[in-house]
Amino acid sequence: MNSQETFKFAETHEWADLEEDGLVWVGISNHAQEALGDVMFFQAPKLGQQVKQGETIAVIESVKAASDIHAPVSGEIVALNEEVDAAPESLNEKPYAVWLFKIKPLSDNSLASELEQLMSLEKYSSTSGA
Repeated sequence: MNSQETFKFAETHEWADLEEDGLVWVGISNHAQEALGDVMFFQAPKLGQQVKQGETIAVIESVKAASDIHAPVSGEIVALNEEVDAAPESLNEKPYAVWLFKIKPLSDNSLASELEQLMSLEKYSSTSGA
């Protein structure tokens, strides 16, 4: 996992981290976990599920509310973080170290275009108030 300085952020508060193996790791931002409060449950997408950028694909529930999780890029869900099922509170403790799922992008061309639509940490921080 890279440093959060290299992450890309969606307006909907998910982060995307492109790894050397070509997979995109996805999690939620610190701003999102603070707004949610104590995370109690994560309803993950299905392994093998085909997703489109911006599509609602999962749900996080906290003591305050339930919040949709959107796909920051298009592709196939190829891994789920089982640790989040066992200890969803880990999202509150270290949101940039805990990933939710991994996406195998459709193609390098579409991935590059979709990542360009996301924000750098600096831009995200200035727009989200994080």
